[in-house]
Amino acid sequence: MNHKKKYSILVPTSMGLRLTPENSQPFHCSENFKMQATSAETNVASVSSYLGMPAKVLTAFVKGSPVSRFIKDNLKSRGMDYEGQEFEQGGPWGFRHQINMAGSGWGSRGPRVHNDRAGEVGRELSKEHFDLERIFAEEGAQIVHLSGLVAALSEKTSQFCLDVVRAAKKNGSLISFDLNYRASFWYGREKELSEAFAEIATNSDILIGNEEDFQLCLGIQGPKSGGKGLEEKIDNFKEMICRIQSAYPNAKWFGNTLREVVSANNHKWGAILTDSSDWEIIRPREIGVLDRIGGGDGFVGGLLYGILQGWDAASCARFGWASGALAATMLTDYAQPADENQLWSIWEGNARVKR
Repeated sequence: MNHKKKYSILVPTSMGLRLTPENSQPFHCSENFKMQATSAETNVASVSSYLGMPAKVLTAFVKGSPVSRFIKDNLKSRGMDYEGQEFEQGGPWGFRHQINMAGSGWGSRGPRVHNDRAGEVGRELSKEHFDLERIFAEEGAQIVHLSGLVAALSEKTSQFCLDVVRAAKKNGSLISFDLNYRASFWYGREKELSEAFAEIATNSDILIGNEEDFQLCLGIQGPKSGGKGLEEKIDNFKEMICRIQSAYPNAKWFGNTLREVVSANNHKWGAILTDSSDWEIIRPREIGVLDRIGGGDGFVGGLLYGILQGWDAASCARFGWASGALAATMLTDYAQPADENQLWSIWEGNARVKR
């Protein structure tokens, strides 16, 4: 890989706020909340940035908004550079950042998530607001990571993701794409988004998703989503990834997480990864869960860190698994690893105190 590029990882994203009730209480009957800045794509990039790699965020802000200031300060605290257009709010009914109202659940009560995205400024992301030639030809990024959340957010963001992929690919970046299917985003736009997702996937070096994502975004037949007995379905997952390889031969890495929910605080967590040569199958193992949101992003973040380090498929998959498990122990949506050793200790099942 070209280590002369300024950034190890770059993500286009729409930043928002997450409000989470204190003490794992349900949202609708809570009065005290933790507020954090969040997005799926920066959740992914955080693993690399906390481990010392340079990261950049392309996004949008509301001019003069205290929420935008809060988000900028948060990105700086994570060691991330950012740039984005400052949009005038346009009055009380104008632009703002989305609000993700998400409880953590507890025990037999699963988490519930409600998204309020009206007026979301990130829907305005467009190449006219960025100098893509400077960003990719002069600065450069080793990996550009996109998710289906931004790619499907609006017609503008779909086109923006295509423009970013074309510019990044032209300048030698690896493209990572986490499909992240959302039915509410796709409703009424199926043909348009199928075409956009297919182009992004065709240019991708790394494709990530669960069984539902691959089937609904790319039309790849796979096993029934969710449910029990994931371990018994592993052969079906491998067959699905082989079909994806045939459909998108330019991609080298294919990853898929496995999750079985025992309770809100106890999951069986596994993964499948191939680099088109070797396979690594991590059969679901029990992990403790403080807050599940961001676990999948943690897996992707750890995987991309491993690819940036030049690791083999087994090491990348295990580090990704551990990154996702770490994220599930934190109240932030993103993993904040202290160092590589912390994640390898999680993989090894060593939770002893480190003094």
